Amino acid sequence: MNATNTLTDYERDGVFLIRSFLSADEVAAVRAELDRYIRDDLASKPLNARTLEKDEKTVRNLWRLEEHNDFFRALGERVDIKALIAPLVHGEPVLVGVETFNKPARIGSGVPYHQDNAYFCQTPPDMLTVWIAIDAVTEDNGPVFFVKGSHKQGMLPTKASGVRGNSIGLAETPDVPLEEQFCALLAPGDATIHQCETIHHSAPNTTDHSRLGLLLVYRGAHTQTDPKLKEAYAAAVAATPPA
Repeated sequence: MNATNTLTDYERDGVFLIRSFLSADEVAAVRAELDRYIRDDLASKPLNARTLEKDEKTVRNLWRLEEHNDFFRALGERVDIKALIAPLVHGEPVLVGVETFNKPARIGSGVPYHQDNAYFCQTPPDMLTVWIAIDAVTEDNGPVFFVKGSHKQGMLPTKASGVRGNSIGLAETPDVPLEEQFCALLAPGDATIHQCETIHHSAPNTTDHSRLGLLLVYRGAHTQTDPKLKEAYAAAVAATPPA
């Protein structure tokens, strides 16, 4: 990739796409380790290590994999990945989360319009997410839609969403039509990188095909927690706990 073009696209749009971010072998290794972790380890982890779908048995999200799993911590700390991230967060990148959005077939729940910094609560907003497709992401199985350039608006008013695992969303739906938003259609191994104040959302998955995504979250070492954002997020979590 051209580093200058990447930074320009990121700062202009708040999101960009990278094809083949992980190889086919790396995707297979991620999938195998996630399957093993869910089967063998998850039951012994704290409740806040996962969120379940409404059926109360299917995993919606895995949280804090960097704390609970050596494989995923090592992936998030890879030198080549952090070298890509450093100019985007304007400093030393710090891994703060490895998580999944599983979007299982037929029952995968949607994600309301939101800005990630309503959850991260960092100032300045030098924080981002690398969203890696483990399954193919199609128009039908709940792709993520991004409102390009929306990160330039700063943080917008929020409200509790009532969605377990995505407890805080935007108070008002953006007036950008869906067809004008960037729909991230991805092959396994492709990734998007989005800034923490870029507005995005996704629909439920009603297809017979799962839409598993692995997320690596980084902040610049210089960022600090914003107490007002943290207070709003704490209230939303209290209303709809993730577990």
